[in-house]
Amino acid sequence: MTISWASSYYIPAVLAVPMAEDFGLSPVWVFGAFSMAMVISALVGPWAGARIDGAGGRGVLMLSNLVFAAGLCLMAAAPTPWVLFAGWAVIGLGMGIGLYEAGFATLAGIYGPEARGPITGITLIAGFASTVGWPLSGLMLATWGWREACIGWALIHLALALPLNASLPRGSRTTPSPTAAAENGPPPSRLALSLLAFVFAASWFNATAMAAHLPGLLREAGAGSAMALAAGALIGPAQVAARVLEFGLLRRFHPLASARLAAAAHPVAALCLVSFGGPAACAFALLHGAGNGILTIAKGTLPLTLFGSAGYGARLGWLNAPARILQAAAPLAFGAALAAWGLHAIWLTAGVGIMATVALLVLRR
Repeated sequence: MTISWASSYYIPAVLAVPMAEDFGLSPVWVFGAFSMAMVISALVGPWAGARIDGAGGRGVLMLSNLVFAAGLCLMAAAPTPWVLFAGWAVIGLGMGIGLYEAGFATLAGIYGPEARGPITGITLIAGFASTVGWPLSGLMLATWGWREACIGWALIHLALALPLNASLPRGSRTTPSPTAAAENGPPPSRLALSLLAFVFAASWFNATAMAAHLPGLLREAGAGSAMALAAGALIGPAQVAARVLEFGLLRRFHPLASARLAAAAHPVAALCLVSFGGPAACAFALLHGAGNGILTIAKGTLPLTLFGSAGYGARLGWLNAPARILQAAAPLAFGAALAAWGLHAIWLTAGVGIMATVALLVLRR
């Protein structure tokens, strides 16, 4: 998971500009190709989840490593922008079958209803994907170039990630059967599914908007450039610290309880930032990061706890499909709001966070 995230979601921040410059394009085109990849991942996710339900995740995750490697090699060899965009499309396929949703479904197949702990453990480790990915991409870029960096990530998939996924157990415990259906009770209501899909979409929208525009937002609040960058650097540790808390203390409580607290964290952080300005930059980053860290876990644990393990993978794919699509639009939407409203653009994400909190309050165990 760490390698998959580092070589897909986190490479545009380092490689988009040199990619664009090589073809005489604006970086906006490369980020647009990345948004296209996220939309493709949303379309592929439900199929991957259903496949994992039926046969386990080992084969799907191994396939994702091959697809990621193929997409990265296609980008590295691209003679024209169109081939580069085709490479990003292949990366989108890899994202649809190789990121958290596929990993969570695989763990549910191995551990069944007891997968909450392993899911938390995976997010705890993969939370360092940017910490590992950005410096490694930057090192390969500075040493060889962006094309060679793509080849380097492809080789890491083939030499390290593929053998690791090949070591996973075969098969799955989540194959739907009459017995499993009886144990999991009646199918979940459309209202519950819709509410949870909205929560996931809202959390991804806010997380992606902040990832793209946090330094600019904090400068609008009055923080200096150094303070804005320092505050931004706190988000990763805050996410990991919150996941450690979820793995320990919060593990004793129902996932809905921790998810409700996490969803409320961003609106509270926004209120602090608007009320106190630049001096609250670090508090904002810590609250937002902690909430986002726990919500990432909730994307795997809530459907498992609320709806059971039968059909978990396919259900997770459908629940996260709207989130992927909205995630692709988040940088543009929040960027336009920030340009038009300045600091008050934060009320857009705060409002989304409040609606997600209300949706979680409506959900019942």
